[in-house]
Amino acid sequence: MPLASTRRTGLVDQVITQLRAQIDSGEWGVGDRIPTESELSDQLEVGRNTVREAVRALAHAGLLEIRQGAGTFVRASSELGGALRRRLERSRLRENLEVRRALEMEAARLAALRHTEADLSEIDATLRRREAAWRQRELGAFVEEDFAFHRAVVNATHNPLLIELYDDIAQVVYDSIAHSALDEPGQDEGIEHGGLAEAIREGDPERALREAACYLDELIAQAED
Repeated sequence: MPLASTRRTGLVDQVITQLRAQIDSGEWGVGDRIPTESELSDQLEVGRNTVREAVRALAHAGLLEIRQGAGTFVRASSELGGALRRRLERSRLRENLEVRRALEMEAARLAALRHTEADLSEIDATLRRREAAWRQRELGAFVEEDFAFHRAVVNATHNPLLIELYDDIAQVVYDSIAHSALDEPGQDEGIEHGGLAEAIREGDPERALREAACYLDELIAQAED
């Protein structure tokens, strides 16, 4: 949605409200780079110091992340998400995987019950790209496509809160995939996800749950080694 110019009272609070609305609406998604300080200043018709103070406040709340030399990025979709991300960053890999397990098992079950044909197409497409990347040992691409596959399954739940929570732990999921794929590249094959895709396609929530539990338990076992 377009940003509106602000009134001249409570400028910082007004800018915070507008920037937060961009995040709440999904206009700026988790991981997106937001407009520059100069661009925001022009759009909102306020000084750059006002924008800078508002951005810092949202960064302190955990919604934004300021990366020197790269820009400012959306870190979480809510203060709860920001707090969750900070907590996960202080946790061990095994603890993070257990949180991921809880969300992805329920996501698999709901996806089997609620998926659309468009969801199935996306799940199948990401699965094909994932498998091709693994066969070609393009491990960076494999990590990207593996994450895309899991995100497609979560999207197929059509549960906005679950999708939002998954967005908030996205970096943890991505890092755990990278840890498994990039730290152990000599494995003969990646963890298989065809069974999960098939269970979702067949509308079998119990099998989908078991398939998700299987690969996540394997990851957790690897983290304990």
